[in-house]
Amino acid sequence: MSKLTPFHVAIPVHDVELARAFYRDVIGCPEGRSDEKWVDFNLYGHQFVIHYKPKDPHQETHTNDVDGHNVPVPHYGVVLEWNDWEELAVKLKEHKVKFLIEPYIRYEGLPGEQATMFFLDPCGNALEFKAFKDLGMMFAK
Repeated sequence: MSKLTPFHVAIPVHDVELARAFYRDVIGCPEGRSDEKWVDFNLYGHQFVIHYKPKDPHQETHTNDVDGHNVPVPHYGVVLEWNDWEELAVKLKEHKVKFLIEPYIRYEGLPGEQATMFFLDPCGNALEFKAFKDLGMMFAK
């Protein structure tokens, strides 16, 4: 694999201030540039942007079965170092964030073993944060 570089992703939020507070105060992302309709964040070294978009009352949540759990699609997040993942899980619980899938170890004892958790931001965007004890197993079959 070549050297990893930061990704850029922009997501829709129906309430910029509510989402701003969540990503800044709960997830702990330093804030970058912003205006009334968008905010840049540093999400573990990646450029993550929230953009205002009116709420769609007809948008349905879709899921796929993965390891016996209903995984929301689409979703996004970051592969963290194991200790950072554990710290984030504790911080989310302290902020009483409701998990779609509680923090747990997926594929335990198998290739690709990983820690994972799923939750929604206040605007309904699904997030997954995960960690591997052996990052070399990220694409293991």
